[in-house]
Amino acid sequence: MFMRVGVIGGGQLARMMIAPAVELGVEIRVLAEQEGMSAALAATAVGDYRDIDTVLAFARDVDVVTFDHEHVPQEVLRAMTAEGISVHPGADALRFAQDKLDMRRRLTELGAPQPDWAAVTNSTELATFLDAHGGRAVVKTARGGYDGKGVRVVDSANGADDWFAALAEDANGGALLVEELVDFTRELAQQVARRPSGQVVAYPLVETVQDGGVCSEVLAPAPGASAALLAEAEALGVAIAEGIGVTGMLAVELFETRDGRILVNELAMRPHNSGHWTQDGAATSQFEQHLRAVLDLPLGATNPTAGNAVMLNILGGPLGQTLESRFDAAMAAEPGVKIHTYGKEPRPGRKVGHVNAAGADAGAILAAARVARDFFA
Repeated sequence: MFMRVGVIGGGQLARMMIAPAVELGVEIRVLAEQEGMSAALAATAVGDYRDIDTVLAFARDVDVVTFDHEHVPQEVLRAMTAEGISVHPGADALRFAQDKLDMRRRLTELGAPQPDWAAVTNSTELATFLDAHGGRAVVKTARGGYDGKGVRVVDSANGADDWFAALAEDANGGALLVEELVDFTRELAQQVARRPSGQVVAYPLVETVQDGGVCSEVLAPAPGASAALLAEAEALGVAIAEGIGVTGMLAVELFETRDGRILVNELAMRPHNSGHWTQDGAATSQFEQHLRAVLDLPLGATNPTAGNAVMLNILGGPLGQTLESRFDAAMAAEPGVKIHTYGKEPRPGRKVGHVNAAGADAGAILAAARVARDFFA
């Protein structure tokens, strides 16, 4: 019998698990939120991932359940576990990706380096934090934010009043996360994979370049990173994976500060934008690795295959046209660049695809990838 992996969520991450699943002989089934999503090719069910009955009906017919996103409610996750369904990552780990305050508390317990932070429930508490941190700080909603959403820089105590009001209207109450405004030189990401039986492997540390809070470029390995920095980031990623008990892929987003420290920004427990370069630049792609990990198979090698690799997101795309209409020009101009699209209609700011390039000359592959990407503007 084929191993059957059920993926909750029909976005591009589920889509990119399909090819390695086929290569491994793994049957992949997707519970998509609606018809026509990125992973439609493997969508065997369409329904609400927040509905326990819908998810259980889907999950009962696979060997393991994993995720395209981290938004499945805890009560749904625990209902699957109560029925003996294998869920990776599990509810106890996923909550640290679902709730930023829970994440900060757990990272504090683990002794992981991170920005100064606090949970605040009103403008008075926010004012106290601002006074202690130079009058400016970053405020985040504890749940639901991504790609720059649910994040703002404030310089006054009333800078988050609308969010406090929303919390007050919520019968469950809650708090916002406030963090020091880190003086960083660049953003980095450390990916690791962990299988249920405990094996852990780490990918090279990468640099991520943001555009309006959305990842624009990824450079692998991180340019100019010292051996000490690479070792520190890898050890940190492994310690966090083991400390929170994650199974599958984990991305640890980091700040590198001006004084040479690294601080944990956020966590993602799934394949991640910072690892798309692995499709064409590493011995084992993050998507194959995730499948191996959740199935508790031996993990693959993580070494770069060509020295350097880059990933550039296609953001927005050519409005009123298809991405495919630009294939001819992009492929002819840069035949060494690999193009990946998500089956999405172009829309301003939307992630609709990415391009990868790998080679010995980091500058040359970055230039080539930028040329190819720009055909899709």
